[in-house]
Amino acid sequence: MQAIGLCRFSYPAIGGFQVEHDNLRARLDYLYAPDRMEERFRLFETVALPSLRAQTDPAFDLVVVAGDSLPAPHLARLRAALKDLPQAQLRLEPPRRHRAAMKDLLQAARRQPDRPCLQFRFDDDDAVAVDFVEKFKSAAAECRDLLAAHRSVAIDFASGYHAAFGPGGIRAAALFRPYYTAALGMSVRGGDTRTIMNFAHHRIHRFMPAICFPEPAMFVRGLGRFNDSRAGVPWPADLRPLSAAEEETFRARFALDADAIRRAFAGEHGASG
Repeated sequence: MQAIGLCRFSYPAIGGFQVEHDNLRARLDYLYAPDRMEERFRLFETVALPSLRAQTDPAFDLVVVAGDSLPAPHLARLRAALKDLPQAQLRLEPPRRHRAAMKDLLQAARRQPDRPCLQFRFDDDDAVAVDFVEKFKSAAAECRDLLAAHRSVAIDFASGYHAAFGPGGIRAAALFRPYYTAALGMSVRGGDTRTIMNFAHHRIHRFMPAICFPEPAMFVRGLGRFNDSRAGVPWPADLRPLSAAEEETFRARFALDADAIRRAFAGEHGASG
């Protein structure tokens, strides 16, 4: 089955944010503020994209959605970041209602809409395990009869890490959270127009059968100063620097290079380090 990921990169949607703004201009000013964009790019380039480039099964599509108002220097940097990820399809969109826009883009990415497909969300500051796509497809194959009997089925990998990134490298804490955004996918029956963006991730199991795998660790949920989903929420208290052995584990499991992260964030003195 075709596997399609959706990644929003500072897309100025109408709705879809927990940090609200009075008007579109205020939202654009917030999204494209220099400090915020620099952090988003550093996380995208050193955390999110390496884990996708290293997938053991490279047969997937990634729809990357940005605003058609993205300033030219940022657009050039985004294109450069995606240059060596052939699975990526960059879509520049005007502001639209968030869920409607994302559903339309996912539908348009289906090469054979009359056949079933797999879909997943991918945030621009997260990483997935290098075998995420492989295991996602394998889980779907194992549950072929279940998938055939339902319009959609959620497939979730619930173990991973919270992590913060900065000049000191990676600080992380193990995490078990079913139906989190990272490493959560969904099958869609052929001919059906629902998408993974029809559902809030933490409620998806209320609307369809759901399969949840407790192991292995399958995601790294990134924490940054500008995470919309954790606005006003303290960071986990148990984050700690990785040991040298743990850095090698993160390198092998998620393609995260702690030395590259240190270099990318060198000179920063914010909360990320």
